[in-house]
Amino acid sequence: MNISTRLKVKSGVPPGAIKGRGTAANPPHRFAAERLEAFDDGWDFPEDKARPPQTTLIRDATRTIITRNDSPDISFAQSVNPYRGCEHGCIYCFARPSHAYLGFSAGLDFETKLIFKPEAAKLLEKELSKSSYKPDVIVLGSNTDPYQPVERTLSITRAVLEVLERFGNPVGIITKSAGVLRDADILHRMAAKNLAKVHISITTLDPVLARAMEPRAASPARRLAAMRELREAGIPVGVMASPMIPGVNDAELENILESAAQAGAQSAHTVLLRLPHELGALFSDWLQKHMPERASHVLSLIRQSRGGRLNDPDFHGRMSGAGPYADMLQKRFDRAVKQFGLTGGAGMLDFSQFTIPRTQAATVQMSLF
Repeated sequence: MNISTRLKVKSGVPPGAIKGRGTAANPPHRFAAERLEAFDDGWDFPEDKARPPQTTLIRDATRTIITRNDSPDISFAQSVNPYRGCEHGCIYCFARPSHAYLGFSAGLDFETKLIFKPEAAKLLEKELSKSSYKPDVIVLGSNTDPYQPVERTLSITRAVLEVLERFGNPVGIITKSAGVLRDADILHRMAAKNLAKVHISITTLDPVLARAMEPRAASPARRLAAMRELREAGIPVGVMASPMIPGVNDAELENILESAAQAGAQSAHTVLLRLPHELGALFSDWLQKHMPERASHVLSLIRQSRGGRLNDPDFHGRMSGAGPYADMLQKRFDRAVKQFGLTGGAGMLDFSQFTIPRTQAATVQMSLF
């Protein structure tokens, strides 16, 4: 009996949901000065309901591209996000509330109003060429997926990788898309110099549950296949069994890790579900639509692991939670990692190979005159 049957995940599109979207809700963001409420004026236009929300691309005019953090519970210090917002529509995505800084909702806006950074590669080249830049791993996908569907036509992530390869700067990638295989040529060359590693995010092995939680992401089977192809290309790969959602996908933890190991994963990570800001209400609404008979139980387990709240923003505890359930989950993860040999990998990537290309160095020098 598969997981979706056991959890009674509603197949098809539940009432109030939108096919192909993680949520139909679009609540005001937390910085909004005004709040709008839906009002039925009696005019019912069937064509409006039949018209699905379209994805809109918005050009980002940012002047910097490297984001730095000093968080004690994050293993990397700098990242690049070619996109803001994500069409994958994962209902659990902790990045949803970041759309509020752009004046958009964490709900449907997050997956339909996508900000793209066409100058990302040029900006990165400029920042890497500065004398103040300290070589270190740059992570792609720390906030939103660098290989979401729009990357197929815009190729911004590929352009960023080309810059990193020229400079010899190591890169780590986090994605749940098989689109990463389009850049296997670059990643293969970089991996041969210990400059690249890819982490594939797998939350469930069940296609029905996956379609409900992450409607436009690659299927679980396709992610495992991508993992296998990356390893065959000599590219180190790890699995992100994240997020673990109490009462939803937690029973699959060992199966996910075992399947990933069989597909070639060398390392593993996991994070307990985080529900910051607006995400708590959005996820609760999703539960009521897709798993109404389990919603209260799931939310209760989350609160038990978050000090009675739906989210704990404190460092160290925010990734793993606390209490009996969280401790049990961590022990299961630790045991499975050892059992399936996911304790290795390529180790630390090498940033000692970083160098400013001669043509770029000459350009920088000329700009001084």
